[in-house]
Amino acid sequence: MSNLIIAPIVLPAILAPFFLMVIRHHPDLQRIFSVAGTVALVAIALVLTGQASSGEVQVYELGDWPAPFGIVLVLDRLSALMVLLTSVLALAVLLYVIGSGWDERGRHFHPLFQFQLMGVAGAFLTGDAFNLFVFFEVLLIASYGLMIHGGGAVRLRAGVQYVVYNLLGSTLFLFALGTLYAVTGTLNMADLAVRVAELPAQETALIRVGAVLLLLVFSIKAAVLPLHFWLPGSYANAPAPVAALFAIMTKVGAYSILRMYTLVFAPDLEISAGLVADWLLPAALLTLAVGMIGVLGARDIARLSAYAAIGSMGTLLVAISLFTEQAAGAAIFYIVHSTLATALLFLVADLVIERRGPAIQPAPPMVQNGLISALFFGAAIAMAGMPPLSGFLGKLMILQASIGVDNQAFIWGVILVFSLIAIIGFARAGSMIFWKTTVTEPEAVEPEQAAQTYPRLPFVAVFGLLFGLIALTIFAESAMEYANATAQQLFDPSGYISAVLGGDAK
Repeated sequence: MSNLIIAPIVLPAILAPFFLMVIRHHPDLQRIFSVAGTVALVAIALVLTGQASSGEVQVYELGDWPAPFGIVLVLDRLSALMVLLTSVLALAVLLYVIGSGWDERGRHFHPLFQFQLMGVAGAFLTGDAFNLFVFFEVLLIASYGLMIHGGGAVRLRAGVQYVVYNLLGSTLFLFALGTLYAVTGTLNMADLAVRVAELPAQETALIRVGAVLLLLVFSIKAAVLPLHFWLPGSYANAPAPVAALFAIMTKVGAYSILRMYTLVFAPDLEISAGLVADWLLPAALLTLAVGMIGVLGARDIARLSAYAAIGSMGTLLVAISLFTEQAAGAAIFYIVHSTLATALLFLVADLVIERRGPAIQPAPPMVQNGLISALFFGAAIAMAGMPPLSGFLGKLMILQASIGVDNQAFIWGVILVFSLIAIIGFARAGSMIFWKTTVTEPEAVEPEQAAQTYPRLPFVAVFGLLFGLIALTIFAESAMEYANATAQQLFDPSGYISAVLGGDAK
């Protein structure tokens, strides 16, 4: 049992109260410790990913209580990858926040940031369904504080909407957990997998109710239409760097669907027949369509970014809804791409907003117009899934995974048509913001704006995300091999179950 597994949860859990109780009135020290802690989290995640790449499933038993009686954390390829992705994204966002001064526009940014990392890492590592709920609540509390960071009536209203929708999801989550426990007597995921598989066919009605409730909860977190209404207003009105960090939040919902419906409600079980795929695929295609239409019709760049995030989740959930090993591999690859690309778009949007405001309309050219337009171009290519970046490869993998399934032509048609609509939407926004100016001389800039200097550290964070997408493209073969190996591990959960339950596994 490796003690390092719990480090991604314990490290931010220690830092957050340290910020509040010891260096509360020392913003520079908070920045130093926050960056140091996040860099340490990246290093820990790299070590854990290296350990998980061998295919061995590692288990950490809190209090040395064995499963299913005690709380366990489980490290496999998928959980290690998600923790690494979270830590890398967090470092980029944190550098941007410090460089742009966003952390000084409200109170307690760094403690909330660390609590957010604690919740996300815990959700990815937990092997217990109830503790998945607990970490969801940690996410909700911290994310609400981050969302209203900086204040303002519009941001507060969006935050209230966000909390209401997610509290509804939390209530459904409790109902689902109560139902599962009433039927099986356990909430340990591995133990649930064993007991659900042993249920007689005539006693599966109630467990199916619990499975459907869980799917609704995870769909709310993943912003699946028609449960997506909280996302456009919430993400568009949140501070853009916070929205960039929230790129991993919707992936928690997608991760939970992958985990629960390959482990507990495996696709080959009779109880799972038609449970997810029958409605998740149409909902995912509709989510993709609505997101990309929103990109085309958006009137400000923050809302464009929010709708792009919805469309990206729709594409990801199309792959997940196919519930095959090949499709899961494509989904895992696309998760990495989508997270980096969504965060990149939100950070570029913030660069634009800081210089010319959020509206997608002609305005005087801004400082660093050429550089920011190039970054927007890269983010748009990534989000639309155009070559040469990794989004094109991810969509190609999803299309290949859908070959031979029912409604293949419809799936291909929706993905390709709405990818084209996304391209048109991004081209429209880019031309309005960067090329259609209200002055005749391209170099003419308002005097007060020209005199203002902007820090360089935000560009380090933005280029870091862009280089991450480029690296994912260059090393796509290795990334695909890891994704496919992860999918194979998901669809053969015997190793996970035996690692958690040991000799109690049947």
